Amino acid sequence: MEDAGIYARESPYLDRHVQVGVASGRVVSVSFPEDPADDAEGEHELLDRIFAYLEGQEDDFADVRVALTVPTDRRSVLETVRDLPYGEGVTVQALARMTPGLDAEADEDLRLVRSALADNPAPLLIPDHRVGDGPSAAPPAVEQRLRSLEGL
Repeated sequence: MEDAGIYARESPYLDRHVQVGVASGRVVSVSFPEDPADDAEGEHELLDRIFAYLEGQEDDFADVRVALTVPTDRRSVLETVRDLPYGEGVTVQALARMTPGLDAEADEDLRLVRSALADNPAPLLIPDHRVGDGPSAAPPAVEQRLRSLEGL
């Protein structure tokens, strides 16, 4: 994925668009707008994969390069989320326990986990919908559809 631009396609399953921003061959954003950006193109190999996933094809998107331009402590949380297997949910506390350097009993660390999830720049590729009691950067209806798709 060496291209750059904004790519979007309407998803009947999500009842909105899936929009992906790419720069320097890395995904910089995933969003779910009702209307795509005016300059969005409809064809991209990653959109093809995302739509196959939305039709039930299991994909962990582990090979997709995501540019995480977030503070280091939040990056650690999001990298841990990225490793959560398809169809397996966790709690915020379990995610804190799994993230190196965090204490699952410390309120400050639990707040850090929640804020990292809420500010996730690439929901779906960084599957925050697998954290059942945490916020998602995706709209609530999208989060619920993704959870349902994976049986969570």
